[in-house]
Amino acid sequence: MNLVRINVVLTGIFVAVTAIAVAVFSPELRVAVAVFDLALFAIGVTTFILGYFSAVQRSRYDEISVAGLFLLLDKVADRSTTLKMNTALAVQTIVGVTGAIVRGSTDGKPGSTLAFGVLVPLLGLGLNGMWASKHGVFAARNLPNVSSDESDIGKDGHHG
Repeated sequence: MNLVRINVVLTGIFVAVTAIAVAVFSPELRVAVAVFDLALFAIGVTTFILGYFSAVQRSRYDEISVAGLFLLLDKVADRSTTLKMNTALAVQTIVGVTGAIVRGSTDGKPGSTLAFGVLVPLLGLGLNGMWASKHGVFAARNLPNVSSDESDIGKDGHHG
């Protein structure tokens, strides 16, 4: 399964789980939703780090921007991929915040286990970064053409 499909499927499950939790909000479901949201967050953190590491390796030869890497801007991805990945990120953000607000108070006490949903958009950012670092199209870095007999010693004989 490719990263785009994984992002869309996990986002769909997140939406369904959050909607059910808002409607039912039983103690058992609250724990399950918190664990699920934290699992999505963990996947996001992992893919964010791996994607960033991969992009750093690529940056020796390609001009990689943060906006291109994590938001797929500047035609890093084809229109369809950009639309699917960024829509999933937007849905994760909207659903996470909305779930936390709708169930922001339980039993007269502030706070909710649905607040863990605000961490889920890191899944979208991480998967965007992973996709872009592996498949994204970036401009080539303009590297100086240095021959093997040239060095960094200046005309005066000093390093500089």
